[in-house]
Amino acid sequence: KIVPIKFLRALLPDPASLAENYTGKTSIGCLCEGIKDGKPKRYFIYNICDHAETYKEVRAQAVSYTTGVPAVTGAVMMVTGKWKGAGVFNMEQLDPDPFLDDVAKRGLPWHVEER
Repeated sequence: KIVPIKFLRALLPDPASLAENYTGKTSIGCLCEGIKDGKPKRYFIYNICDHAETYKEVRAQAVSYTTGVPAVTGAVMMVTGKWKGAGVFNMEQLDPDPFLDDVAKRGLPWHVEER
């Protein structure tokens, strides 16, 4: 019996082995819409990360970097007590400012555009 995911895993190269030759950039963002002061508002917050620059810094491609840095930042926020509380939280329930400051310091600067 062939298990599709195992078949693909055996067939495809290890993604980490491809990092050295990646070129281009990632663009990760979120379009936020809501009401502020009684008026509709729309903002786009985003980050652009260069594969080649990321590889020079950490020997990984930008997708891995943009996955790892926010996870590290979240863990640091919890361990240092900047994010705390009992129970389970959604990311949106926590103060975004220290998180955004930290990811920028760790190499993922972000930008905001009003749309």
